[in-house]
Formats: sequence, structure tokens, C-alpha cells
Amino acid sequence: MFAAIHRYRGFIIDSVKRDFQSRYQTSFLGAAWLVLQPVAMIAVYTLIFSELMRAKLAGMDGPFAYSIYLCSGVLTWGLFTETLNSLVNVFLSNANILKKLSFPRICLPIIVSASAFINFLIIFSLFVLFLVVTGNFPGWVFFEMIPVLLVQMVFTIGLGIILGVMNVFVRDVGQFVSILLQFWFWFTPIVYVSKTLPEWAVDLLRFNPMATIIGAYQNIMLYRTSPDWAALAPIAAISVVLFFLAWRLFRKHSADIVDEI
Repeated sequence: MFAAIHRYRGFIIDSVKRDFQSRYQTSFLGAAWLVLQPVAMIAVYTLIFSELMRAKLAGMDGPFAYSIYLCSGVLTWGLFTETLNSLVNVFLSNANILKKLSFPRICLPIIVSASAFINFLIIFSLFVLFLVVTGNFPGWVFFEMIPVLLVQMVFTIGLGIILGVMNVFVRDVGQFVSILLQFWFWFTPIVYVSKTLPEWAVDLLRFNPMATIIGAYQNIMLYRTSPDWAALAPIAAISVVLFFLAWRLFRKHSADIVDEI
């Protein structure tokens, strides 16, 4: 796999560039849409929930506390959903390329994952700039985001490839994922604080891997503390297992995918 990826690295890089350009080259505002959509979402949630949730953020009374809490969740959740949605539809969306060109099919998941990650880096860099300007940059603990991001991407890519292969053979999977993500978002403490939930719901959050991952970002950005590595460890293990299952499933059905689409 790695040899094939290295051999086709030029194809992957060029495809990522084309994907980014094709999204915004015919748009008047161009890449500004990357910023406008999450900013609009954050502004709406801040307007509605800020006063209610500010009191729930223990020991964090600053004017930007809830905004930092919200941005930490919304932006990283956006990376999760964009990557997952792209992977679920990656083979169907690129049916013509798969039929006409000969290249390692594993390149497609890499291309869409890399595109989503670059989009995330652009908008997240602006968030980091906001933290620096307002004097809320968390310091060295910020770099503990890197392993958390790695766990999130491995989890998302593994889950996304599995669902993407399934979606080729059962097209309902793509529709199901769209609905699932709506419920999943509200079952993850992004807009609200987990303290606002009843005790039984808080207990259920332990089975939501994204709740732990998002909570790690919020700890770093808002509370300036290290993530709960003990809670992240089983999610990291699950992510690795998902990734290898995805690879095996992909290899097994790689030839069938082209015939099915």
C-alpha cells in the first residue's frame, strides 16, 4: 500500500489541488466560504446558548469562554463530518475516474481525507489567531492536540472507508449516515455542556467516542489542561482496529467496487 501511495504521490497532490480549486474557482467569495459557514453556525449558537451555558463552564467566566468552548467542538466536528461524508461517497462520486483510469484505488480515500484536513487547517488557523489576539492561547498544552487529531483521523478514515465500501453495494448507507450524523452531533457536548444532561445521559456519553475526542479539544483550548489520556486510550485502540478492518474490507472488495458502480 505504502509503495503504491509513494509511487502515485504526484497524482494525489495534484488531485487535492484540483479539488480545492474546483470548489471555489467559480465562486465570487472563493475560499472565504470555508470561514463563513462555520462562523455563521458559531454565531447562531453563541447568540442562543451563550448566557445559558456560560454559568455551566466551571471556573471560566471570561467573555470568550463559551465561544472558545463552542469553536473547539464545532470546528473539529466539522473535520469529522466532512471527512466521513466524503469517504462514504468517495467511490460513487468518482465512478467515472475509477472506470477510465488505472491507479491504486486507495488513492481516492487519501485525496478526500487530505482535502478535508487542509480545509480544517485553514479555518482552525484563524481560530488559533483569535486565541492569540484575545490572550486566550493555551500555551504548550496546545500541541497535545496533535495525538488527539491523529486518533480522530484514524477513527474517521477507518469508519468512513468501511461505510464507503458498504455504500457501493447498499446505497441506503449514505442516506443513513446523513441522518445518523444529525443525532450524533446533538449527542456530543459541543453546543451544550455535559453537566446540563441527566445522569443517565452522561453515562451514555462514555459510549460516544466523539464525545471523548471533542472533550479533549475543549480541555486543551478552554481549560488549558491535558486530555484524559486514559479515556482516549480505548478509542485509539478501537480506531486502529477500525482502520485495519477497513483496509481488509477494501482489499477484499476493491475489484467488485468498479463492477458495482
